[in-house]
Amino acid sequence: MNKANFGFMGLGVMGHMLSLNMERNGFHVAGYDIDKEKVKAFGTSYPGKNLVACETLDEFLATLERPRRIMMMVPAGKVVDAAIASIKDFLEPGDLLIDGGNSFFLDTERRSKELEAKGIVYIGTGVSGGEQGALWGPSIMPGGQPEAWELVKPIFEAISAKVQGEPCVAYMGPRGAGHYVKMVHNGIEYGDMQLIAEAYDLLHRGLGLSNAELHEVFSEWNRGELESYLIEITADIFTKSDPESGQAVVDLILDEAQQKGTGKWTSQNSLDLGAPTPTINAAVESRIISAYKEERMAAAHVLTGPEPKITTDSGEVIGWIKDALYAAKICSYAQGFALMRLASKEYGYNLNYGEIARIWRGGCIIRARFLNDIRQAYMRNIDLSNLMVDPEFAKAMNSRQAALRKVVALAAENGIPTLAFSSALAYYDAYRSARLPANLTQAQRDYFGAHTYRRLDREGTFHTEWTTA
Repeated sequence: MNKANFGFMGLGVMGHMLSLNMERNGFHVAGYDIDKEKVKAFGTSYPGKNLVACETLDEFLATLERPRRIMMMVPAGKVVDAAIASIKDFLEPGDLLIDGGNSFFLDTERRSKELEAKGIVYIGTGVSGGEQGALWGPSIMPGGQPEAWELVKPIFEAISAKVQGEPCVAYMGPRGAGHYVKMVHNGIEYGDMQLIAEAYDLLHRGLGLSNAELHEVFSEWNRGELESYLIEITADIFTKSDPESGQAVVDLILDEAQQKGTGKWTSQNSLDLGAPTPTINAAVESRIISAYKEERMAAAHVLTGPEPKITTDSGEVIGWIKDALYAAKICSYAQGFALMRLASKEYGYNLNYGEIARIWRGGCIIRARFLNDIRQAYMRNIDLSNLMVDPEFAKAMNSRQAALRKVVALAAENGIPTLAFSSALAYYDAYRSARLPANLTQAQRDYFGAHTYRRLDREGTFHTEWTTA
């Protein structure tokens, strides 16, 4: 029997779809799962395809060519550790183990070091694109030993999404680099989704646009500089009706956003590294506050505010919101890339930001025309400190910041919460301010805790006895 080129541990939705993608691209694929029903479905659903279903771990390992290439597609956390524990003693030096789930990057760091000590090469791989991306071409973010990447490079390049003939996969760096980049991708995704949700709220509650009108607005936006997967699916969402009631499905969905934790990890890590990511944080906080549905409903009867009703010309306001969304999007991505810049130094990842933007152009959830501009920015200046100061992005921000101010002010006047838009504007204003009121903060810290401060007019650190005459 011919040996399989690649094996999947975990035949859930993502493992199943990636297997089909890989087989379609000319590879012989073995699949194994502790759930026997999933193994059975994998083995019987695709007659004639170059797939082999393995009912036992021994059979799975025996089916694979050496060095073995095995990708775990299991839930993050303890399940990954359990999967590794079940197989590591049966692997040989040089075999490759890949974690394709949304693992926390520090877990990947730990696992990579432990397995490397046993001679097993390891890749923590971010995979973005959901079920359809996995089947037809995801964006793939692998991190691990360079020799591990070489073992899987032709396979990943074959199955990844393609943009202008370029595969949406690249080596991110050592150890946890791949999962780190995927984490930030998801944090940026949170920001994008929240900004779009706030734009929708302004258009729907504020201007009173119908779902049909919202579909037209987002469809038009998707033909311009805001063109992206998330804008595209947003336009589609407004066309879907519930077959039983005839109402729009979006109007029937409970306003309680859930999360799996990757956005929160981005926020937590940004605080650890000292990187400001207020728009991503606002998106995480917006999902959290949405979960307080009962409290919000009770508060609505107690707390007062203006009734949302924007009376300004709707065409003018729609234009403002469009420009504000683009400006806030720049701020959000600037925060994500600045965070990766700090992380690259802190963890020794040597990230290539232009390559990251390139592989995010296709397959992944945040794929957008906009990412071409980010790639170009890093081609112009590989050491760019912040996207907003790139000449082209600075021009875009300068021409749209007035619209962002109008939208934030309009939202405040009408009692429409815009945590993400507001945080983006505050980030922009803080970053462009040559002087901030932190001098007073330092004075306060020195007053109550003798924490000292630095001065504008001389070198060194200083302390003032604030309470002496």
